[in-house]
Amino acid sequence: MVAAWHEEIGRGHAERLIPMVADLMATAAVTRPSRIVVDVGPGSFTGVRVGLAAARAFALAWGCAVDGVGGDALVARAAFALPGAPDRLLVVLDALRGEVFARAWSRAGPAGPTIALDPAAAAAMATGIGAVAGNGVALLPALPGWTDARGADARAAALLQPGDRVPAAPLYIRAPDAKPQV
Repeated sequence: MVAAWHEEIGRGHAERLIPMVADLMATAAVTRPSRIVVDVGPGSFTGVRVGLAAARAFALAWGCAVDGVGGDALVARAAFALPGAPDRLLVVLDALRGEVFARAWSRAGPAGPTIALDPAAAAAMATGIGAVAGNGVALLPALPGWTDARGADARAAALLQPGDRVPAAPLYIRAPDAKPQV
C-alpha cells in the first residue's frame, strides 16, 4: 500500500470516482498498478455497479488483475488487527431501509452467509457472538461487550487472507429498490 484515500460521499459515485483515482495515483506517483482490489458489496446497487465497472475498465486499460472482496471482509480483517480484538465477531453493515447486512466471522474467515435483517435481530446475533464491528453498529439497539464502528476501508486490503478474495462480480443480498413500470 503506497497511498490511500477514503471519502464518504453518499451520492455521486460515478462523478467522483475517476477524479479520486487520478488524484490518488498522482499523490502516490503511481502510473500503472499491478493489481486492483474492488469492494463487491453488499452495498448500494448503484455504488457496487459503479465501483466494479470502474475497476474493470482500469484493469483493462492498465493490463492488470482485478480481485473482488466483500466489504465485510475489509471490516473483519481491520477489526481483527486491533489490539485486544476477539477471535469471533459479527460484521454489520448499514443496508439502509432500516436493515443491516450481517455476517459472522472468525479469524479463519467467514462463518456463514451474509444476510439482511433488522437491527434488533442483528443485536441478538452479536450478543450471542460477543463482539460486533462495522458501520451498522450505531443502528443496533443493544451492543455486546466489544465493538468497532468503522465501515469498509480499502486500507484493510493489506490485511486480507488468500481466501478473502472473491470474483469481481456484484454481491447482492436483496433485490434493488427500483421496480419495473407497469
